[in-house]
Amino acid sequence: MKYIIKEMSYPYALEISSWQYEKPYDFYNSEKSNEAIEEKLNGSYFIILDQTEEDILGFYCTGESAQVPKGNQYGVYAEDLVDVGLGMNPRFVGQGRGYSFVAFILEEIEKNNPLQNIRLTVATFNKRAIHLYQSLGFTKKSRFDTDMAAFIMMVKVNKR
Repeated sequence: MKYIIKEMSYPYALEISSWQYEKPYDFYNSEKSNEAIEEKLNGSYFIILDQTEEDILGFYCTGESAQVPKGNQYGVYAEDLVDVGLGMNPRFVGQGRGYSFVAFILEEIEKNNPLQNIRLTVATFNKRAIHLYQSLGFTKKSRFDTDMAAFIMMVKVNKR
């Protein structure tokens, strides 16, 4: 499937903030607060649309927005890598689209950040995502706990 990337806009940020995931993935539900929407408009967020531009398949962000703030206390973000965070529209979760969706995002990031390694942080309970990330070349590097959940930091070495 062909995907289209667009910069995050207010209507997209509003829609994404209303997404509701089923348990246990409801952990990823976002607030529809002004603060949550403003963060999505900070320039580091992008949306992924299907080729018809009718459906938002998901989004990704880079930089500090992709980090779990508490991870800094554990030094997991000390190394200078490209951080990526992402979310898939709950309507499309579990339909076998994850690999192509994440591969597309990684290709875009690698194109814009040649020769830089990529880092992501995922909740330890999200076995489905961890398996997907491993199949795309990520390896587990460290683990840390927050009041909300435990997280794994993973890295993909860019071999280009």
